[in-house]
Amino acid sequence: MQIKFYGVRGSIPTPGADTQRYGGNTPCVLLTSQNGQQLILDSGTGIRLLGQELMAGTEELVLLLSHNHWDHIQGFPFFAPAYQPGRQIRIIPGHTLKAEHDAILKQMSGEFFPVAPEQLPSLIRITPIAEEQWQLGDFYIQRCPLNHPGSGSAYRITADGQALAYVTDNELFPPEQVLTSRTQWLDFVAGVDLLIHDGQYLEADMPYKLGWGHSLVSQAVVLAKEAQVKKLVIFSHDPARTDLQLDELAQQFSGQQPEVLMAREGMEIWC
Repeated sequence: MQIKFYGVRGSIPTPGADTQRYGGNTPCVLLTSQNGQQLILDSGTGIRLLGQELMAGTEELVLLLSHNHWDHIQGFPFFAPAYQPGRQIRIIPGHTLKAEHDAILKQMSGEFFPVAPEQLPSLIRITPIAEEQWQLGDFYIQRCPLNHPGSGSAYRITADGQALAYVTDNELFPPEQVLTSRTQWLDFVAGVDLLIHDGQYLEADMPYKLGWGHSLVSQAVVLAKEAQVKKLVIFSHDPARTDLQLDELAQQFSGQQPEVLMAREGMEIWC
């Protein structure tokens, strides 16, 4: 299974000189199985460049969403295959506390966007899935609730005999409602080949940002160690985190087990 990162920034796009190397686009990750089947995780602004690459194909595209906060859906109005006549696009929404399965299309309604969703020439299907685990072509998917305002879904995805966990926008130690305990997280990500986990905050951000629905980098690292994860990618970088600061974080955790990487646009990992 190949994993490629198209957007790694949390909350809001951050173009500029200080974010060029790691990237300023909001979340989007592409999974590709050995058979060539693809699965898109989230639709932040990173999906715009991915869409340009996908225009050469004709196969159905499947988009798996974690939740409906704007930084995870805001790229869809600029997703080129959505304007491809007859192109089939299937959208599987995450489990949020308030069920708004079509939020990704609603953002294009009214005066919010010049092209209304019903004007798109592609064939878009929104297919909520009630089960907590299911097979999707080459991908076996398991779901777990996020500790995040409004919640959402984390995913454990297995293909080609390898397992990946995608846990973005998750607070490991929320001060109020706990939808998934730390013990449950340890079970959910146990032994995965690759853990992509929220690491938006540092100790200096607390206690001001406690309860905002994100984890400390150090908390994600400890989780990965205790769950015997093989490799950890810190994801959903804070909008204020510069390339140099991310370099410093990478250096801080260099040489540890498991290997810790800072997510970067264009980065490809095979697992």
